[in-house]
Amino acid sequence: MQKTLYLIIISFCLMSCYTYQVRKPAEVPVDSKQDPNKNMAVGNTAPILTKNNTAESQNLNSQLTSPPVNIQEKLAPSKNFKIDVDGRKYKIIVDRWENDSLVAHPVGKPDKVLKFHKNQINGEKIAEKRFSQPIADIITVAVYAGIGVAIWSLLQ
Repeated sequence: MQKTLYLIIISFCLMSCYTYQVRKPAEVPVDSKQDPNKNMAVGNTAPILTKNNTAESQNLNSQLTSPPVNIQEKLAPSKNFKIDVDGRKYKIIVDRWENDSLVAHPVGKPDKVLKFHKNQINGEKIAEKRFSQPIADIITVAVYAGIGVAIWSLLQ
């Protein structure tokens, strides 16, 4: 009983409410207003309208793609990130930008300095350390349940 209680306590101590999450880029909104000249329907132009509609749908798909990622704006100083550099993953705290190079240090090792060129960093896999509300809720419910079980076992 005591071993399992200690195991549960240690597992709760090792859990964290903070996770690394990739921020999804905002999609470019599409204008719903169309050119009135394109909407004019003439009796014999039905095939042309279908070609225009397919071209417009392709344009909409190309406009919904995310804009290019600006790595220097994403990686702000004094924040924790998980980045992918040439296939290796690093958990870093950003110190500063020197021209096109990122100067950072690993989490927990402030003495070690890492330098990466912005072309080496995979912009799509930059994950920022954020507070995770669902994990915090799960931990809270589990702690309350544990307290309830402890009180129940003391009263028995």
